[in-house]
Amino acid sequence: MLLAIYFPLGAWMERLGGLGLILLGFADNSLLPLPGSMDALTIVLSAHQKSWWPYYATMATIGGIVGGYATYALGAKGENAIDKKLPKKKETIYRIFNRYGFWSLFVPALLPPPVPYSPFLLVAGALKYSRRNFFIAVGTGRAIRYFLLAWLGSTYHRQIFHFFHLYYRPILWTLVGLGVAGGIAAVWWTWKRKREGKPVVPDPKEPRTHTA
Repeated sequence: MLLAIYFPLGAWMERLGGLGLILLGFADNSLLPLPGSMDALTIVLSAHQKSWWPYYATMATIGGIVGGYATYALGAKGENAIDKKLPKKKETIYRIFNRYGFWSLFVPALLPPPVPYSPFLLVAGALKYSRRNFFIAVGTGRAIRYFLLAWLGSTYHRQIFHFFHLYYRPILWTLVGLGVAGGIAAVWWTWKRKREGKPVVPDPKEPRTHTA
């Protein structure tokens, strides 16, 4: 199994089938998402059982809606939840949501990572956005996305498995390398900012230094 190659958790989720998609929906729509995990599992399950792709698309959509609503409910608890979870991005997310409303939920639901999504779910709850419109925006966006991915997995299953059979090792080591490089960069940045007596996350109002 493809996901088993990468993560034991992926193998477990794959064995759960449609139920795994619902469970993964909670994590993927949380404030600590697993980028690409729902997409990958939907494609892999649909590729393994081609005639079942509408079922997997439906379960992925349900997972996305249920997980999204859990984050919405967290935001509905009030400003304390927003301040705790989005200390730096709050004003930007509020501004975008107040301007675009429905579309700030619908469009990110369609788009793949790394487009952020959970902050908009959280703010929708905090602003007491209409539940009806919330479910329409999230449900429609997620349905279009997952039905398309499931269909692609079912239709092009041979090409997908052939590609991963040939290239899964280079892909795996590339991801590992990027992860290590990202970790080193994060440690260096943290050390540098602390040495300068500045917060690790720059304040948007912090003046920038320009070099000639």
